[in-house]
Amino acid sequence: MVGLTLNCTSNNTSQPEVVPSSVGTCFILFMAPYTSLQFIRSTMKPQSLSYLQQWIRFNNWGSVVFLLLLVFLEVTESRFLVKTLPGLPGDLPFTLETGYIGVGEYDEVQLFYYFVESEGNPKDDPLMLWLTGGPGCSGLSGLLYEIGPFTINYVNSTVENVMLEINPHSWTKAANIIFLDQPAGSGFSYAKTPEAYITNDTLSTVQIYEFLMKWLVDHPTFLKNPLYIGADSYSGLVVPMIVLEIYNGNEVGEGPQINIKGYVIGNPLADTNGAYNSRIPFAHRMALLSDAIYNSTKETCHGEYLNVDPNNTLCIHDLQVVDKFLERICMPHILEPVCDTSNALKFHLFKRDLRSLEKTSADVPRLQKQCWYHSIGCSSG
Repeated sequence: MVGLTLNCTSNNTSQPEVVPSSVGTCFILFMAPYTSLQFIRSTMKPQSLSYLQQWIRFNNWGSVVFLLLLVFLEVTESRFLVKTLPGLPGDLPFTLETGYIGVGEYDEVQLFYYFVESEGNPKDDPLMLWLTGGPGCSGLSGLLYEIGPFTINYVNSTVENVMLEINPHSWTKAANIIFLDQPAGSGFSYAKTPEAYITNDTLSTVQIYEFLMKWLVDHPTFLKNPLYIGADSYSGLVVPMIVLEIYNGNEVGEGPQINIKGYVIGNPLADTNGAYNSRIPFAHRMALLSDAIYNSTKETCHGEYLNVDPNNTLCIHDLQVVDKFLERICMPHILEPVCDTSNALKFHLFKRDLRSLEKTSADVPRLQKQCWYHSIGCSSG
């Protein structure tokens, strides 16, 4: 992935300049022209305004670079309306808002969001809060690669010049969607103290609920819209907790009454052992493994493919055979082609195990070690 910077002249004609940036997992740095942004409202500490001015740079040609990344601003709440994006010609055909909302006792955690209004009927269409998996993936991943209104135009893009295109299948055709970077440290969300970066699923639930209440207070026109919480992958653990928090808050009259209607989770993490141990039977049912290989693996491993006895050499051997047969299969979606990774980081570099499996055996194959991650593409590994 690369970061995008846009250097535009004062008359708003521009030539995007794309430069590589150091990126973390599911993290992309976007920069956009100041002239394409309408500053709506901000409530900042006094010294924050001076920081904002430092982000705006004029050179001898009157050009300006304005960063959407406001990580170093001590912003309590801010909203920006994005009119154009580098790599996408003309004005955006939809409403895109970005901003920060502080959560915690002292707003020590600043959560960054992307909000896309429905292209249908924003006043009546459902409102969805979308959480990308991980844990720790930016909401930009869901916006760009899954359900958002634009995506990368791979056909016309190069490493030096990334182009975007409209996604005709975007969920924003019929829903208002908030894409949230959470927890702190994901995407553009940050914490003001080192201690505030320490989190867990329970604390994340409380922070997301607080974010949602504050966002709705700040956007009262959406208070009556039907609300759905959506997520995938690891966030499948958190979403039911958030929904319960909303119902409990409504019951005791905490904050605004939220019109929660349900939740949507895709390939969610719920039961780690069950999910891992279902992969080989699934591959067999999908005709990716022969009866002979499947039956042998099932017998030698006794149906346990995650917590394997390091002394069970027959099981480990069968798992290595399974892994060999599946190494060219796109694990997140078996019907999708395996992507060419000649110009990208290898797939295994993006893996993050929920638990350490090294103590089991260094020879346990890749299939067993597959982690719950949010994939932005497939690779042969």
